[in-house]
Amino acid sequence: MLEALSQSFVTIFTFSHIVWLVTGVLAGLSIGVLPGLGGIVGMSILLPVIYGMEPDIAFALLVGMVAVIPTSDTFPSVLMGIPGSAASQATIMDGYPMAKRGEATRALSAAFTASLMGGLVGAVTLSLVIPIAKPLILAFGSPELFMLTVLGLSMVGILAGKRPIRGLLAACLGLVIGAIGAAPAAAEYRFTFGTEYMMDGIPLVVVGLGLFAFPEIIDLLIKGKAISEKTTIGRGWVKGVKDALAHKLLVLRCSFIGVIIGFLPGLGGSVVDWIAYGHVVQITKDKPQFGKGDIRGVIAPESANNAKEGGGLIPTLLFGIPGSGSMAVFLGGMLILGIQPGPSMVTEHLDLVYTSVWSLALANIVGAALCVILARPIAQLTKVRYAYIAPFMILIITLACYQATQTWGDLIALLVMGILGWIMKQFGWPRPAALIGYVLAANLETYLFISAQRFGWTWLWRPGVLVIGAIIVISLILGLRKTAAIDKAAQKSEAKQ
Repeated sequence: MLEALSQSFVTIFTFSHIVWLVTGVLAGLSIGVLPGLGGIVGMSILLPVIYGMEPDIAFALLVGMVAVIPTSDTFPSVLMGIPGSAASQATIMDGYPMAKRGEATRALSAAFTASLMGGLVGAVTLSLVIPIAKPLILAFGSPELFMLTVLGLSMVGILAGKRPIRGLLAACLGLVIGAIGAAPAAAEYRFTFGTEYMMDGIPLVVVGLGLFAFPEIIDLLIKGKAISEKTTIGRGWVKGVKDALAHKLLVLRCSFIGVIIGFLPGLGGSVVDWIAYGHVVQITKDKPQFGKGDIRGVIAPESANNAKEGGGLIPTLLFGIPGSGSMAVFLGGMLILGIQPGPSMVTEHLDLVYTSVWSLALANIVGAALCVILARPIAQLTKVRYAYIAPFMILIITLACYQATQTWGDLIALLVMGILGWIMKQFGWPRPAALIGYVLAANLETYLFISAQRFGWTWLWRPGVLVIGAIIVISLILGLRKTAAIDKAAQKSEAKQ
């Protein structure tokens, strides 16, 4: 372990690693400042780029992007009142009112400082968990990994969105999409409809960009107006930093909330900001101004938002279970590099695990610094009408998808997935659930096949399987109760009307 630590520490300070890390940070900054995109789209665009790269360099690029997007997506949330990504919605509640009364600089400064602190807490937590979790990880076999995959699907289905059943069905839809093409455990093709393109399945980059990028672009084009009416951000950099430091205990609490939420498969960015925001609203007793421009309403979600990336890397690297949509794409990137995430990471690629940890910490520092330096130029860009930016974004997305197999099938699949993503968004179906279901489809089938072949039906009685099974049942019961409560409340509301 000490050898892996020292090797990773040397790696992150090599010239090539720093260059690619900064490149990933700059790419993430560019994606984050554009409303509605976020980490899933950014990571999907990078997937074609990492083909043939050395794993440590590719990790630098991917971690650089995934670390900075939760920081840079604060720009559209504060300056425009438009969520930069799904994980920055709560920041709008107080960040945008502050911007409208001339305190945009203070809000941005506090957000960047809280993001930096939260990101570092997430990285430190990840580094501490690895040696503690190592014995547990090595005890996991294919039956336990299968049950963990089922747990991830059940949690993403139950906990994603306001309607848990919709989340569960969306995850199942992702499983169906992931089942297209060659079966991982048998010599047969499924759902190909005699099409050669479908035999290899739909590429991850096409699914990710189709479900998330095009629906957001279409919605913003429909609005057809300038991104923001104001281009000045005023003063208050130092005051924002002082605000974050004055509420350091709040930052620490929300950072740990972010780590825990990031660790739970299927939660991630879809709820972490609201949970942190709800926490600060509940504990505050001194005449709060939440919703009208309270700085604590900016600090809480931003610190949790960045910390979740460290938490999300834990199940992604050590169990092969993505904690969020962006982690699902990150997992796909690992598979492209020929690295199988899971228990083998702590025996065969422990140096890469620690490289990811230190890269995450370094990327948070670089990202926060760049956001401060580039704040004023970025504020000027918000005056541009979205109609002028959209063609450039569509071009990038189309080229990224075409690189998957370099056939027309990629573009047709992108269009189909884009329509599906737009329909899901319009009717309130959680798209991250579908993406995670797609990513986990192959693992689910492979682990089940290996368990059945090796243990027969006796694997069902292993202690780890029973414990995880009990957790799955409890989560399903709680989710169904939540659905029943929502339906009951809706019926009462209709009855009153």
